[in-house]
Amino acid sequence: MLAAENIHPLGAHPFSCAIPPDDSRRVAALQRYHALHMPGCEELAFLAELAAQLCGVPYAQVTLVDAEHAWILAASGMPTDTLPRGQSYCSLAVLGQQATEIEDLSADPRTARMPLTQAAPRLRMYSSAALITPDGYAIGALSVMDVKPGRLDHAQARSLRRLAAQAMALLEARAARCALQAAQAQLAELATTDELTGLHNRRALLGKLSFEVARTRRFRTPLSALLIDLDGFKAVNERHGHEAGDLVLANVGRLVRENVRVIDLAGRYGGQEICVLLPNTPKEGALKLADNLRGKIAAQIHREAGRLLPVTASIGVGSFNHMDINDGDSLLRAAEQALARAKANGRDRVES
Repeated sequence: MLAAENIHPLGAHPFSCAIPPDDSRRVAALQRYHALHMPGCEELAFLAELAAQLCGVPYAQVTLVDAEHAWILAASGMPTDTLPRGQSYCSLAVLGQQATEIEDLSADPRTARMPLTQAAPRLRMYSSAALITPDGYAIGALSVMDVKPGRLDHAQARSLRRLAAQAMALLEARAARCALQAAQAQLAELATTDELTGLHNRRALLGKLSFEVARTRRFRTPLSALLIDLDGFKAVNERHGHEAGDLVLANVGRLVRENVRVIDLAGRYGGQEICVLLPNTPKEGALKLADNLRGKIAAQIHREAGRLLPVTASIGVGSFNHMDINDGDSLLRAAEQALARAKANGRDRVES
C-alpha cells in the first residue's frame, strides 16, 4: 500500500484523490512531452498487451495523469479513455513511489467506490509501475488489472517495471523528435523570413516567384505583382533615426500581412520596398488590392517617442500577359517601371 505522507486530499468529492505537494512541478514535467492528445501509439499498445500477457491478467493500460485528468494512451482489454483524476486508480501511481500494489480494490477505501470497482468490469486487483521522468517526476503509470483479487509475483513485478521503463523511453524519444521538428521548423522560418517585417525575405520571395511563374505558364492562369515603396522613408531615418524607420517598416509589414490572402506571397524586396505576388489575380484585381493597401498605409499611425510619423506609399503593378511579360524577371521589371511612374506622378498613388 502507498504511504500517505506529504500528500493532501483534493476536496471532498467521493472520488477525491491525494495530491503530492509538488504536483504543479510534476504536471509541468508532464507537459514537456506534449503527449496527452497524441494519436494512437502502436508501440505503447504493444507494451500494454505484453504487460497483460506477462502478468497473466486481462487488462493493462498506459496512463498519464495531469492536474485534473487521467489520460489512457494505450490499453489492452479495455478502451482508451479519459477519466477525471479522482476516478482513476492511476491517481495513486503518481504519488512518488515506483510501484503501487492493491490486492483488492473493493477493500481499499481509496478505490472501493471508483467506477471500475463498483461497475463492470468490477476490477479487484491493480498493480502499476510509475512512468518516471529523468528529473524524477512520476507522470503516469503502466498498470495491469484483474477481476480477481491478488498480486503479482516477483518476476511479474520486475517485468512490469522494465516495460514501464520502455514506455517512458518511447515518450522520451517522441518528445525528442517533436523538439527536433520544432527546431527545424524554426530554422526554416528564420531562413525564409525577414526578421523586421515578418514577411518573406528576398531569397524566399524569388523562390516563390519561380514556382508561381511555372504554374502560371502551365495552367495559363493570371499572375500579378505589386511593388510597394514607402515615400520619404529616407527622411524618416534622417530626421528621427533608424529605430523610427524600423518601427515604420515593422508596422507596414504587419499591415500587408493582415491584408493579403492566404495564397498571396508578400516579401521584403529590398530596403523600404515590399513585393506582393498575387497568384490567380489579373491586373484589375491587383490594382484594386494595391489601392486598398495604399489607402491603409496612408492612414496608418506610426508613433515613436511621442511623435507621429506619417508615411505614404507608391505602388507599381505588373501583370503576366504571356507575351512580353512572360517570366519572373519581366514581371518584376514591369512592376518596377510602374512604381517609377507612380513616384514621378506625385507619389502616394498606384500605377500599372
